[in-house]
Amino acid sequence: MAESRLLRGKCFLLSVCLVLLSLTRTDGLYAPITYVTSGVAKGAVCLDGSPPAYNFDKGYGTGINSWLVQLEGGGWCHNVTSCLARKNTRLGSSKQMGNQLAFSGIMSNRRQFNPDFYNWNRVKVRYCDGSSFTGDVEKVNPATNLHFRGARVWLAVMEELLAKGMKNAENALLSGCSAGGLATIMHCDSFRALLPMGTKVKCLSDAGYFINVNDIAGASHIQAYFSQVVSLHGSAKNLPLSCTGRLRPSLCFFPQNVIQQVRTPVFLLNAAYDYWQIRNILAPADADPHGSWNACKLEISSCSPLQIKTMQAFRMQLLKTLMSKSGNSTSRGLYIDSCYSHCQTEFQATWYMADSPVLGKTKIATAVGGWFYDRRSFAKIDCPYPCNPTCHNTGGGGGTAPVQPNV
Repeated sequence: MAESRLLRGKCFLLSVCLVLLSLTRTDGLYAPITYVTSGVAKGAVCLDGSPPAYNFDKGYGTGINSWLVQLEGGGWCHNVTSCLARKNTRLGSSKQMGNQLAFSGIMSNRRQFNPDFYNWNRVKVRYCDGSSFTGDVEKVNPATNLHFRGARVWLAVMEELLAKGMKNAENALLSGCSAGGLATIMHCDSFRALLPMGTKVKCLSDAGYFINVNDIAGASHIQAYFSQVVSLHGSAKNLPLSCTGRLRPSLCFFPQNVIQQVRTPVFLLNAAYDYWQIRNILAPADADPHGSWNACKLEISSCSPLQIKTMQAFRMQLLKTLMSKSGNSTSRGLYIDSCYSHCQTEFQATWYMADSPVLGKTKIATAVGGWFYDRRSFAKIDCPYPCNPTCHNTGGGGGTAPVQPNV
């Protein structure tokens, strides 16, 4: 009898543990890949000439006519050598993409992890052109077989999604992380133009607000790099005319020179100490030949007082561009936390969990959802590091973005 009671007790505890495990798991959704073969005839192809692709999870219930289109990030390629290096990876060829992709964070299909967008049609547009979906060069050099067709990829995927039901959208949110976040700003108004007049359309740029500042050696490294990207990919004609009409096209690859003219409501989410920008814009390898920033770039707690001072100055430059360029429209959303992070919407730990970062007592998911549905405007800037104890300051982990090439 005692053994029987003990066995029943163990079974009960096991059942409780299994239930708790099922409630706390954040993974489990793997969305299948779809290849846009119809775009190939129009020249809409990845760097290697393979068809564009996206991963899709169909909406249901109240979200059946709502669409979240997420543009994948992954840096850029600025010359033939770097593009050839990408060509045979998932960032340059749909042949190298897996058949399925894990959806989490803003892409999750579970209400407890993604309260406002869980039952929407959720699409991840795969990134395989290296130009933030802006390139368009007709000629292909047979020696390299590199195709610079990012803008055509964008149009081909959008056309397919419209035919798949997005043309009937009641709500639509274009979003993206990193290079995808930059692309979101560049394509925001054109995305709005694709949809019916009555559709509620907004854009969310996550870690896509790259700023034009000199590196620690005083060189304009990122400006030169973006200039090469725009030139190689023939991007100038696909950048916002409101910017290229008054500035050199390469300067129009910087969101700070574009954002004021974007008419569609935009939410800017950025870490004030965005670790990709710290590593590649502020302290790139060329500006730090002795590697004195190596430990700091990996972990902010390893930074020296002088390095922290330099990063505080970087933060102030970021805030200056935001205050002078982003405008004062109440339709704009702003969430600038003081975390050492990069891309915070795609990862469950930073999007919506019990210990996710907060700003003004508000998690990112809550701020974005409230802003999209007009429940609550949100425009806040965090105090300087290290004031926010909720940050995941790892330079990786919970806020890790997909591997991106250094610039």
